[in-house]
Amino acid sequence: MTSEHVVGYDGMWAKPGEDPRTDASPVGELATIRDYLSNYRLTLGMKCEDLSPEQLATRSVPPSTMSLLGLIRHMARVEHNWFQRSLQGRRDLDRLYWSPEDNDLDFTGAVGDRAVVDDAFATWKAQIAAADEWLDGPIDLDAMVLVPRGDDEASVREVLIHMVEEYARHCGHADLLRECIDGRTGQ
Repeated sequence: MTSEHVVGYDGMWAKPGEDPRTDASPVGELATIRDYLSNYRLTLGMKCEDLSPEQLATRSVPPSTMSLLGLIRHMARVEHNWFQRSLQGRRDLDRLYWSPEDNDLDFTGAVGDRAVVDDAFATWKAQIAAADEWLDGPIDLDAMVLVPRGDDEASVREVLIHMVEEYARHCGHADLLRECIDGRTGQ
């Protein structure tokens, strides 16, 4: 951590009026879920801004493999698993950032190399775009789908709420990781 503690703009991450996240009041259940999901995606990306590949790959505390770069790779994997493999039933697709030998590849493979960083962010953004394209179609929140592994089922609603929960939890991790890297805190 640098000796200078950076707190942003009056404790906020972005300047007033420049925050890309919305504080709208969406109408309807799906619109509300999508608003939360979008804002958490933006938050995770914001926590990674202006960092070098080495900083993005900085691990939390041993033996943890968690890093901001690992979180981006992990969320690309999560988006892919839930939106492609589960919600769209494309279980034949290879899983991202995973191997039978290393189930933690999304984190262990997150090294401070520009090519790894570029791949992670491009993959994450592509998975978000694919998920949003699917979400733009007709959605039945009560429809049942298979979860990514096994034969258990969940409703589309449960999967989408799980995605919000997954991002919320990892944005909390990102807050702590970023503060350890350069002291920056904020919303």
